[in-house]
Amino acid sequence: MTEYRHLLSPITLSGVTLRNRSLMGSMHTGLEETGDWGRVAAFYAARAEGGAGLIVTGGMAPNREGGVFPGAAGLFSAADIANHRRVTDAVHAAGGRIAMQILHAGRYAYSPDCVAPSAIKSPISPFPPKELDEAGIEKQIADIATAAARAVEAGYDGVEVMGSEGYFLNEFLVTHTNRRTDAWGGSYENRMRLPVEVVARVRTALGPEKILVYRISLIDLVPDGSTWDEVITLARAVQAAGASVLNTGIGWHEARVPTIATSVPRAAFTDLTARLRPEVQIPVIASNRINTPDVAEGILAQGMADMVSMARPWLADPAFIAKASTGRAGQIAPCIACNQACLDHTFSGKLTSCLVNPRACHETELVIAPAAGPRRIAVVGAGPAGMTAAITAAGRGLDVTLFDRATEVGGQLNLAKQVPGKEEFHGLVDWFRAELDRSGVILRLGTEAGVEDLRGFDGVIVATGVTPRDPGIPADPGSQVLSYIDVLQGAAVGPRVAVVGAGGIGFDVAEFLAEPGASPTLDRAAWRREWGVAAPWDTRGGLTAARPEAAAREIWLLQRKPEKPGRKLGKTTGWIHRATLQARGVKMLGGINYDRIGADGLAVSQGPARENPQVLPVDTVVLCAGQEPARALSDALTAAGIAHHRIGGADVAAELDAKRAIDQAMRVAATL
Repeated sequence: MTEYRHLLSPITLSGVTLRNRSLMGSMHTGLEETGDWGRVAAFYAARAEGGAGLIVTGGMAPNREGGVFPGAAGLFSAADIANHRRVTDAVHAAGGRIAMQILHAGRYAYSPDCVAPSAIKSPISPFPPKELDEAGIEKQIADIATAAARAVEAGYDGVEVMGSEGYFLNEFLVTHTNRRTDAWGGSYENRMRLPVEVVARVRTALGPEKILVYRISLIDLVPDGSTWDEVITLARAVQAAGASVLNTGIGWHEARVPTIATSVPRAAFTDLTARLRPEVQIPVIASNRINTPDVAEGILAQGMADMVSMARPWLADPAFIAKASTGRAGQIAPCIACNQACLDHTFSGKLTSCLVNPRACHETELVIAPAAGPRRIAVVGAGPAGMTAAITAAGRGLDVTLFDRATEVGGQLNLAKQVPGKEEFHGLVDWFRAELDRSGVILRLGTEAGVEDLRGFDGVIVATGVTPRDPGIPADPGSQVLSYIDVLQGAAVGPRVAVVGAGGIGFDVAEFLAEPGASPTLDRAAWRREWGVAAPWDTRGGLTAARPEAAAREIWLLQRKPEKPGRKLGKTTGWIHRATLQARGVKMLGGINYDRIGADGLAVSQGPARENPQVLPVDTVVLCAGQEPARALSDALTAAGIAHHRIGGADVAAELDAKRAIDQAMRVAATL
């Protein structure tokens, strides 16, 4: 597809005409909390220049108790308004439109001052909330309306009222969190009173010619969530109260169903938006796992929504729409929904960025400028680090030759893309390959570069990656012992398997071996069965009994560390991997000693005292026990007196961290 007629058509909301139907969804980046408003302005302006139809900021607190954490940004003073004016001016100068999200965190606020409809503690926060009295509720409404008025002063084109994902307004809607018996609880009419009153007051604060987006939860995915009839009732009431458009919220943060991770099918929830659209007279916005212009166009062309919200794709490529609208959709850096540098950073108190695009949120600090004069650069290794370094250096005007002993680019990304739920890595490798071609990098594949091949270059970058670590387990002759590389490249594996090492690679291999058929990520119905997701018009909150398929093999996932396997996986995705394997019956054990691999299986014991010795009756042992930097070339270059930069796994091998490797590669290439 080269034309995106629906995606690129304008739409008018409350008198404000947007140039296209893309919404850059709200993301809390942490930029506002840095106090560097030039940096904040640069981040949003880059997305406006890249064609976003409407940008929605990260959530701004309406008051201190409603902030997602102590010190969360908001519009509390004249100085705050002036700082935000720098952002809106920059966006408008770039031809864009921007709305400020007003986010009251409710019981999700990571603070002892958090408030809620009822004093019911969230499972994802250590702080029990204070139950609001009548005066307290009025204060929250007034503070939200005041935030909207200040947003107008700051030059915003409107606001988004956050009413989904289990935050404050959402908490009033369901008996899961609202046990009140006064006029703010009990019947649904009472429970929806707060969000409807908030929208009415915000509309008054904004005036008639500003955009008011209401983020409505279409499927809560928690017990005692909203029914579909209640969702429609609320949507119509919010419309009558003054909303310009309804944005889709999917699942509460505490829900035990993934909603935006890479293993979630693309556009997995757009049937909900399609079901809501004919029930209201204002536009509706589809969201969640929409990451290409083709997917977005398909949603709009089928009449499933009036706009599409994409958040993380705007981190991966700030020129998303600009490229789509000029026949360059293939050049859009793909969001792989890995969460590693965005949500994992957010929930760890770090500044957001992007694995694919380390310049996200670092636009003023990581500058890619033209090089001074022609220079010849050699890069050895066509994995993520080497490819990034080569593309970045070539983009600066340097002459780059990229060597790799393999016959295709991608390095260990080619292994990752074999894992069920990581299908987005196919697109990432394809994008890297296309960018290498476009950038004019000279590829010398199938070439084992040595010292003599690298003499004469003005700069050398070594990105030779890693080699699997041998854990040194004694093995009898004839035992089937494979590395993770063997397995992911298609080696035959028996019906009973021990996976040695329970880091990210061990979990990937276990999921690869456990999957009995086609990946559920490619089959929305199968994915919903696996996670127990039902149509919310059939079951309250959209929850039903999960029905995962049994594992294709009997699998033991083992680690030496005496802790729960998977404990150090991604902050926002680790639980998904653990739950997936647990549901498939994979046995996960920590504190294991590997005593011997024999014809009868893997002999193990537990703890320093080697207690409970037993033989696991496995046919195959797969080694995922870490990696070592592949430094033979680097050492040879050092011995030959050839200066070079070492990046990626060749520098630090920990857990094949593509996020760190790509960031390091770009920074090195930017300074050559």
